Amino acid sequence: MMDGPINPEEAALLEEVRSARAAKCTVAGNRFHLDASLAYRIQEHLGAHRPVRGYKLGLVSPAKQAQMGITTPIYGRIYDDMLLEQPVVSLSRFIQPRFEPEIVILLGEDLSPTAAIHQAQQAIAMAYLGIDLLDSIWAGYRFTLAEVIADNASGGGFLRGKKPLAWPAVGTLRLFIDEHAVAEGSLEALGPVEDHLLWLAHEVGGLKAGQLIYLGSPISAQPARPGSVRVEGPQGSWLAITFLS
Repeated sequence: MMDGPINPEEAALLEEVRSARAAKCTVAGNRFHLDASLAYRIQEHLGAHRPVRGYKLGLVSPAKQAQMGITTPIYGRIYDDMLLEQPVVSLSRFIQPRFEPEIVILLGEDLSPTAAIHQAQQAIAMAYLGIDLLDSIWAGYRFTLAEVIADNASGGGFLRGKKPLAWPAVGTLRLFIDEHAVAEGSLEALGPVEDHLLWLAHEVGGLKAGQLIYLGSPISAQPARPGSVRVEGPQGSWLAITFLS
């Protein structure tokens, strides 16, 4: 349940996201301009009573934040059915899938909303290569800040590699599609990860040991189409998946 009164625009955005997700269809964006706090309230309500397995960060770069008129990242919630365990993924479950290679961290300790930087550093147990499968109800991924937040920061599905990486993980992510090199990006572009963790813990009322945090990508999102995808990262790591129609 949503605490406090709900205004008409908030109710309309809530129903738009809920209906489009249920129908697996896109709708026109750039129509709702609520405060981010109200959009997060919608996001939380739409996932009510589902255990949160982790969070994804979006808009981590200053350039992307400037485009949206903000100075912090955004976040979305990760639920059980979003964690994809198999190396073959059917794209039919998504509306308009895109994907980004990322680094994922596994928390080994709780992180309180008032934690200090050394506690954020200690909380990181392991890191992995990952893929964030984006999905959005907003046609062409054209949306306002409130719209993308309400739609769970375009969270669709999440894959994680098997090989743990020593932290800090530094270097470059490289993306190959059907064995062709497509893009690469430095992990420095993710910014101060521990600062992001402290911000996230403050925003969501604390983080729990065992939760996964997808840190955002230094590579622009790519359309997800049938074919093979391989991500190569630091410390000799790699993650390979196949997309089916």
